[in-house]
Amino acid sequence: MSRYTITVTSDHRSGPDAVIGCDPPLRTFFLQAFPDETGDNLALWLGTSDREYETPEAPQAAARSRGFDFMPLADNIVARLSADFAAEADRPPHDGPLAALLRHLQSK
Repeated sequence: MSRYTITVTSDHRSGPDAVIGCDPPLRTFFLQAFPDETGDNLALWLGTSDREYETPEAPQAAARSRGFDFMPLADNIVARLSADFAAEADRPPHDGPLAALLRHLQSK
């Protein structure tokens, strides 16, 4: 899994410790920002489903549609994220009991 720290903004706040990355088991890019005091709940958590975002730019577009934004990623970060994703592109989907439970929960 690759993870890069970025700053995510919304109308009322800025989160300098947000994370964008590639999740090989889910074969998706993800974005996490604005944890609560415990660090457990996030105001923004994208990329939790299999193949949800297949380009590094896709989570940014999804974040914008929810009222969040972040500065464009540096070319070298985009290249590393894309390389990480490509290296895991042929990974088979999870097929165990936990994966079945997650699919069930996501279908509701």
